[in-house]
Amino acid sequence: MKPLRIGSRESHCQVGQNAWRLGSRESRLAIIQSEIVIQAIHDCDPQLQTELVTMKTTGDIILDRTLDKIGGKGLFVKELDAALLDGRVDLTVHSSKDLPMEIDPRLPLVAFSKRGDPRDVLVLPQGQETLDFSKPIGCSSLRRQLQLKKLFPEATVAPIRGNVLTRLQKLDSGEFSALVLAGAGLARLDLEHRISRYFSVEEILPAAGQGILAVQTRAGGDTACLKTFADDDGRDCLLAERAFVRTLDGGCSSPVAAFATVSGDTLTIKGMYVTPENTLYFETVSGPRNQGEALGAALAEEMRRKYR
Repeated sequence: MKPLRIGSRESHCQVGQNAWRLGSRESRLAIIQSEIVIQAIHDCDPQLQTELVTMKTTGDIILDRTLDKIGGKGLFVKELDAALLDGRVDLTVHSSKDLPMEIDPRLPLVAFSKRGDPRDVLVLPQGQETLDFSKPIGCSSLRRQLQLKKLFPEATVAPIRGNVLTRLQKLDSGEFSALVLAGAGLARLDLEHRISRYFSVEEILPAAGQGILAVQTRAGGDTACLKTFADDDGRDCLLAERAFVRTLDGGCSSPVAAFATVSGDTLTIKGMYVTPENTLYFETVSGPRNQGEALGAALAEEMRRKYR
């Protein structure tokens, strides 16, 4: 999909401007995710102009160290935030699981997508059908590493950095026996054929926000153009999950995980708490979906009280 640049001053969505610049990281996946938002803007009003502005972030440039060694997930949004603040772009698009827990109040998250597949997946080298335990599984997430150890106690895990396509190249060149990636990202890249196994959310609890896209803009900005993109279920689940992780001070190096679902007016959230000795505990709670953030925070507090 190409960025849409069809100009008009009319808008049946009654947006306050007729041209939107969307900021994105340069990876193919980031661009595809931004194009999803561009299409939603076009669905709202086919006559609105859009422009995609791509940029490298610090997290994309520094690839020889794990995120916890170089400053965390904020390195993936630093340049995008700066572009929003100085007016170079009007909206930025993110994989919610890659967002830092603390968001600049000048740049609120204003819309969330319908959730894609929340599951993590196992990817084997091309032509391989079984896991070779003589090589490590490529995985930088401590959340995934600890849960993988329960599934494959004989496996070793080694960190891997880079975008999805770069990681697949490293896998196919023989550096790793397998990768663990987010299924939603592979689906958006049309690479589902590379998936060898889907892990259920009971086997590997996803990261908060996994499978959900988030749009960020300047405080007070007009977001009417996002009404066909925004999804109430995605929003409520994401906010509850982020509240759980934020309460436990979970950042990029933290193994904290949370996954929420909604049914009618009820939200159910499952959280993972890890002790300093790397013992994993899981608990689930349900309550009114309009109190999802409080529910997630309360579950985190209760698990910390019980297990720390």
